[in-house]
Amino acid sequence: MSTKPEAPIRRPNVESPLCPIFHDAVELIGRRWNGAILYVLMRGPRRYHELLAAIPNLSDRVLTMRLKELEQHGLISRAVEPGPPVKVIYQLTSIGQELNEVIDAIGAWGHKWREQVGAEER
Repeated sequence: MSTKPEAPIRRPNVESPLCPIFHDAVELIGRRWNGAILYVLMRGPRRYHELLAAIPNLSDRVLTMRLKELEQHGLISRAVEPGPPVKVIYQLTSIGQELNEVIDAIGAWGHKWREQVGAEER
């Protein structure tokens, strides 16, 4: 736990309706497949083929691109264990682990949303 006091959340003012930092974060997390990859890695480190198997309909090429992107932005790390065979393990970094609560909250909201939409459709 950090002993540093938490800074208050700054909301954009009327002249600036969208905070660019918020926008960048939502774009990164919300990009197709990134949320699913982060969700799987929340459960622990995974090898490439484990990620591919855990996420239906995700292509090899797209997984490679998304892993590079998430690594570049500091949310995941890639560790290479010498072989043979060489093993590549992906896991959340400390800043990536901070997304656990956010992703869990989105999941909880999604369940409520689906229940509400389902009730309205009946």
